[in-house]
Amino acid sequence: MLRIGMLTSGGDCQALNAAMRGVVKGVCTKRSDVEIYGFEDGYKGLIYGNFRMLTAKDFSGILTRGGTILGTSRQPFKQMRIPDKDGLDKVAAMKHTYHKLSLDCLVILGGNGTHKTANLLREEGLNVVTLPKTIDNDLWGTDMTFGFQSAVDIATDTIDRIHTTATSHSRVFIIEVMGHKVGHVTLHAGIAGGADVILLPEIPYDINVITDVIQKRAVEGKPFTIIAVAEGAISKEDAKLKKKAYKEKLAKRKYPSIAYELAEQIRKKTEKEVRITVPGHTQRGGSPCAYDRVIATRVGAAAAELILNQEYGYMIGLKNDQTMKIPLQEVAGKLKMVDPEAGIIKEARMIGISFGDK
Repeated sequence: MLRIGMLTSGGDCQALNAAMRGVVKGVCTKRSDVEIYGFEDGYKGLIYGNFRMLTAKDFSGILTRGGTILGTSRQPFKQMRIPDKDGLDKVAAMKHTYHKLSLDCLVILGGNGTHKTANLLREEGLNVVTLPKTIDNDLWGTDMTFGFQSAVDIATDTIDRIHTTATSHSRVFIIEVMGHKVGHVTLHAGIAGGADVILLPEIPYDINVITDVIQKRAVEGKPFTIIAVAEGAISKEDAKLKKKAYKEKLAKRKYPSIAYELAEQIRKKTEKEVRITVPGHTQRGGSPCAYDRVIATRVGAAAAELILNQEYGYMIGLKNDQTMKIPLQEVAGKLKMVDPEAGIIKEARMIGISFGDK
């Protein structure tokens, strides 16, 4: 009997169900003696032993379904070694659940924090295989994560729709895209949507550069401006602050988010009408795009092959459009940032897109 535990952790996104389906179909195509234990609400289910017995039928018809049939939750890695309110040792509890059910392996789908905990479990002796889930596409070791392209498509659609009202009313529109630490979604959606200014966490901006772009466009007979801003975008002044000082400043900020701060600064400097659109969690929701369905299925199938071969301690990633097994210890704790000198940035600058820095 092959006993597989499965969980989805962290923020939800499109194609989680497609990826789990790929794993289960891949394993069950080769073996009939398979038991699947689906842990509810991420690592929380593994800690407290909350699970459902699943069969291959439970993974039928979910290729196009958004979210996750197992539910998910955020369990910060920093708190994994801290006992819960009842004094329960979380790591020991996860190991206990794993051994109590006589699992052969755990399949874990998640992003950066999820992979830190997955690697911790590997270090504790559990058999683990992971899949790269995040709309941010910031996992080290893979060219692409599932969920990213779907989020880009939604953010792009938002920018497309804003373009019509921006041109009709000659306004400045700020579209705030998800991305606290990295700007991959904003970068791709901004280029695809024809944004005039793209602001990323990796490239600190100067508000004067942004307002100069707006004024120059007006002189050229272009009275509207589209600004795509990552929620983690930061000014050059704030980028000089130490991490603690910056966090303290954010805690005192009177604005609900970066878009509102920028809007007020732009109004004061240009006297332009400024409007804000925040697509928010719509970027995580709905049915996965075709591209995400394909790569989720592929990494799921590749994970199934590892399980059948009893190869554990790896994340399945994509490199040059090929599935690859990446050692978990090489993935955990590393973010894949936008490189300010990357070709995509240079090419965007070539066609006149401003990143607010020069």
